[in-house]
Amino acid sequence: MPRRLSGAGPRHLMPPACIARVAAFLLLVPVPGARSLGLYSPDDPLVLLAADTLERHIFNSTSAWVVEFYASWCGHCKAFAPTWKALANDVKDWRPAVMLGVIDCADFSNKNICYKFGINSYPTLKFFKTFSKNPEDGIQFSNHEKTVQALRETIITSVERQEDVRPSASPPLRPASMGELRDFFLRNNVTYLAVIFEKDDSFLSREVALDMLQFENIAVRRVLQSNEELVRQFNITTFPSGLLVINNGSCSSIPGHADWRSQYTKFLRNLPGVFRGNVFIPTVLPTAQPTTALALWKVVDKRKLYMADLESAVLFTLRIEAAVFPYLRGQRLSALKDYVSVLVEHFAGRSVVKNYLRNLDLWLRPKKKVLQSEWEEALRNKKEFPNATLSERPFWVGCQGSTPNFRGFPCGLWTLFHHLTVQAACQNQSVSASSDTPEVLPTMRRYVRYFFGCRMCAEHFENMAAESMHEVRTRNQAVLWLWSRHNRVNARLAGTPSDDPKFPKIQWPPKDLCPSCRYTQTEGSLRNEEKPTWDKDAVLLFLKRHFSEKNIFMEYFMEHRTRNGRNVAQQNYEAEWKLEAERRGEENGQGSQKELEEDKKTEQPEIGKVEEKKYALGKPGSPEPHKPSIVKMSTKAKEMVEDIVDLDTFSEQHFKSKALKMARQISIRQRRSKRDTGLFLMENEGRHSLDYIRESLRHKNLGVQFSGIQVEDVKKKNSLRENQWIHILGMGFSRLDVSLCILLYLLSSVCLLGMYTFFRMRMSYRKGRSGYPLT
Repeated sequence: MPRRLSGAGPRHLMPPACIARVAAFLLLVPVPGARSLGLYSPDDPLVLLAADTLERHIFNSTSAWVVEFYASWCGHCKAFAPTWKALANDVKDWRPAVMLGVIDCADFSNKNICYKFGINSYPTLKFFKTFSKNPEDGIQFSNHEKTVQALRETIITSVERQEDVRPSASPPLRPASMGELRDFFLRNNVTYLAVIFEKDDSFLSREVALDMLQFENIAVRRVLQSNEELVRQFNITTFPSGLLVINNGSCSSIPGHADWRSQYTKFLRNLPGVFRGNVFIPTVLPTAQPTTALALWKVVDKRKLYMADLESAVLFTLRIEAAVFPYLRGQRLSALKDYVSVLVEHFAGRSVVKNYLRNLDLWLRPKKKVLQSEWEEALRNKKEFPNATLSERPFWVGCQGSTPNFRGFPCGLWTLFHHLTVQAACQNQSVSASSDTPEVLPTMRRYVRYFFGCRMCAEHFENMAAESMHEVRTRNQAVLWLWSRHNRVNARLAGTPSDDPKFPKIQWPPKDLCPSCRYTQTEGSLRNEEKPTWDKDAVLLFLKRHFSEKNIFMEYFMEHRTRNGRNVAQQNYEAEWKLEAERRGEENGQGSQKELEEDKKTEQPEIGKVEEKKYALGKPGSPEPHKPSIVKMSTKAKEMVEDIVDLDTFSEQHFKSKALKMARQISIRQRRSKRDTGLFLMENEGRHSLDYIRESLRHKNLGVQFSGIQVEDVKKKNSLRENQWIHILGMGFSRLDVSLCILLYLLSSVCLLGMYTFFRMRMSYRKGRSGYPLT
């Protein structure tokens, strides 16, 4: 049973609005012990590094470090994470000679340090020898080390190569000589010496030596089969073989079998007098809270396309993927130019983002080589260009996963690619048609080849492209090709660690989104044995409708919200975006207004969102907006009605009254100048002022209402200005409030009149009494 808040009796229930706020607050509070939301946690025997701890601990260290640079969204990183955890558990006794660490480059707070270490693909493993000085000292592992054994052997080889660097926490790993073994007990104060004879390519003795690193009173040395002198002296005939030499001169064999490493380690640790020493093992945790904190779950509609996902994918490709290289030139630079050109031509983004992309395209086009610093400067939002900006951080809505390491960027990138192919197909041009803008599908292929961080995913996509992309002849075929390959990827990744359990990878679109897209009755689940048969004509129509510009929505786009949960900035921009869509529809003769109204009718209201008003303020037939009374409103009542306070209506009336006042001042000045008391017509100055008013109100989401105010409207408002001032004086008050004020005014007037009559009669009475002083 949940505990009741202190001071709240059994009959005092918390209002629903307060309960929602408390629940939202509790979801945002960090949970103790849940420090990392990436692929690893503090419970794993490895070190969680961050931007402020990486250099401090791997540079000038007596330990060798092996660091995995990964991205929490990367499917290959998710598949590799169990192997890296198994390796960490397998070599945990090698510390502090070998330390294993991880850092999440998908965390925006770590992106600069990943750039500094030259990370451009994920996962990347780098070995740093003892006393490393700079990022260039890191030795990158090849992609062939995919098993625990292969990784373990690569680490041993790397550690052995840097044995000349002293002091080091690592034990001697090189083969022992006759002289070293003869004088061993004279130079080392230990009781036991384990000598392991093995083949030249064996790693057994070195693994056992590192396994025994944390134990005292024993040492392990390696003798190779090629050392014939020692092999004959100890009469060794089989390899591997182990001998235990005691400082009193006695010698015995070490039992072993198929699992030589664990058998030797167990035997040596159980010898009398052998004990685990007090070894300092550093445990490093990020000092800063991770930026991938669990956000409040967003109520989204899978039938919609969200602008937040599209723009987040664009910023991720430009600010993260393309910014990791020290310089861009040749084929990689050419691929980036084509990608930006495709975005400029086909991406249906906001006007500020489109301006940003145009400026970037103009800057990038003549370049032959671009340094990383130059690219970062070009991507920076500049104050001198306030109408050309791109968000600094991604904000996922439709692509939000159940946890931050699911979906996100891969989902957003697929969505962006589908949107670009559909936008290009809507122009109804063939692939072979001449155009300055490169085709979308080949541009995607080159982007994935040169920039996509998950290299294994990039290789899979390249294999699919090499198989059949050359057969695409039209842009409609490009839309279907990308759709079919996306479903192939879903089939390959279904049930893997990259599959979000809340959003399982299915054959898309499902039946509930497009019933006519399949011949069969299957639900499209990849767990089904029956394979769906697609109606490609119906699928093409669905894709063009779903990924089109008209299906883009602005919900949850802005992060700043008002106190009652409404996103005023979002609504203001949404109105501006719809106006621009209407203008485009009128120019193309497509009837955008009618389609927008139909979309609005079919759109389901979301939880917590106030329904948009259907009447224009001030127009005939429009009902007066509801305004709650401020009378008898206690603190508790204010909290309960907080979510229904019509702040938008108040703001609308306020700014519209300011506009009418400015228009009235303009009319007074012109009447005085022209000596005209009748109706007036605005000249150039008046038109300029009216345009200024309209432009000002457009940014406050009042452009729709004020754009309809023509010259006749201004004349009408001037003739009825007395009524307007009465309306303005009543602004922010309901009819009940105004009625009560009038009633109180009448009662106070009657009271004053009664008091006046009373004192007048009293004075008359006193004047009539005898003895009253006469003047």
